Amino acid sequence: MKRNEFIKSSGLLLLSTMIDLKTFGNTMNENSSTSKMPVLFIGHGNPMNALLDNPFTRSLNKLGKEIPKPKAILVVSAHWLTRGTFVHNSPAPKTIHDFGGFPDELFKVEYNAPGSPEFAKQTKENIHSTSVQFDTDWGLDHGAWTILKHLYPAADVPVFELSIDYNKSAQYHYNLAKELSSLRNKGVLIIGSGNIVHNLARVSWDDPKAKYDWSIEFDEKVKTYLTNQQHQELIDYEKMGKAASLSVPTSDHYLPMIYAIALQDKNEQLIQTYESIEMGSVSMRCFRIG
Repeated sequence: MKRNEFIKSSGLLLLSTMIDLKTFGNTMNENSSTSKMPVLFIGHGNPMNALLDNPFTRSLNKLGKEIPKPKAILVVSAHWLTRGTFVHNSPAPKTIHDFGGFPDELFKVEYNAPGSPEFAKQTKENIHSTSVQFDTDWGLDHGAWTILKHLYPAADVPVFELSIDYNKSAQYHYNLAKELSSLRNKGVLIIGSGNIVHNLARVSWDDPKAKYDWSIEFDEKVKTYLTNQQHQELIDYEKMGKAASLSVPTSDHYLPMIYAIALQDKNEQLIQTYESIEMGSVSMRCFRIG
């Protein structure tokens, strides 16, 4: 091969290699962006959903198949309320039947997923706004296992919980939740489990399909704010008037949603995955971020 032909050929090879490297780099970037785990908010409702096959539980099963399988799951549940902040770090969390008046069959359900002391430690280290303590006494309350039973029925993903300091404001919890963001890049699925509308004193036990004007009003207003990423309005929910005070008489079931939205990046997609009002005063709204 002549010298000028060799140089031309080498130049083409170099250009081809550069293009391939650029393509590889773009592919890597795309893969990196898609490796970030989504965030879920689940309106868990009646504990009996653990045993039922209905539109709500089928939506959970579908959701579990659609999202990437996580390395671990962190649940912020309406049913672990504490003074101070705790993260459960047992390697084998117990199934907690934290309710009464239900059939024996429900009390026999066990969700024997392993825990994740490793990610519990990372969670503790990520939170700087308050002192976080380890806990081994809790486990998985019904805000966790009744939904995980349908999301991951094989119970083969490690699960741990972060408690809600019930003495703190919604703004406090929003700011704390932002400190959990890096866990999404490490394969952790973060789930807030509660209910946007949750007023057991107004439940229509005799009519599961009952609808109250105030519960519909508040649920729809929250949906609009979620769609438009109006987080401050959701944090300041008490300013929404009488519909808000009736829908959120106590903040325990509302605060897990605050954790979910705090983890939403600017302009990150939010998808409503399920919506309904049950027994008049319980919203089953669920959504996925990312």
